[in-house]
Parts: sequence; structure tokens; C-alpha cells
Amino acid sequence: MNAELLASVSGIVLSLAFSYIPGLNSKFGALEGDKKRLVMLGVLFLTALGFLGLSCIGRYAGVTCDVDGAWKVLEVFIYAAIGNQAAYALTPKGGDSV
Repeated sequence: MNAELLASVSGIVLSLAFSYIPGLNSKFGALEGDKKRLVMLGVLFLTALGFLGLSCIGRYAGVTCDVDGAWKVLEVFIYAAIGNQAAYALTPKGGDSV
């Protein structure tokens, strides 16, 4: 599994979590559209930075701890954001019945 596919799957899983986990979906559903997008992007960005940080301390070998690795993390973050937003558009929103 390459990094881009892993990022896309991660974005989709995050979107499904915000749509289906009780409590989380209602709190998230109460936010306005722009704030929802910012929260999703923020969580994805922190996750991407976490992978880079794990790489720098030798706990993750998926990217290198250098400028090229940082660019790769940014590229993968973009794939994750695309997957996340596409999946969120297809899932029920907070308060919807499943």
C-alpha cells in the first residue's frame, strides 16, 4: 500500500468517524460548514505532522525526515483531504437517521 492510498483511506475513515460515532457526530454536526471543513483539515494536518514526527524519531519508515519527506507529507495530506471531503459529502450528517 503506497502513501497516497493510505492517506486517502485515512481521510475516508476520519470522515466516517465524524459521521457515525455517537456524540462526536452530533457535536460536529452542530458546526457551520466552514468550521467543519477547518476541523477536518486540522485533524488531517496534525496526523500528517505526526507521521513526519514519528519518522524523525525513527518510529515510522514511510517518509524520510528531511525536506523531501516534508514535501511528500504535504502531498499525502492533499490526497487525504480530497478523500476526506469526498467521503463526507456521501455520509449522513449529525442528526440524520442512518
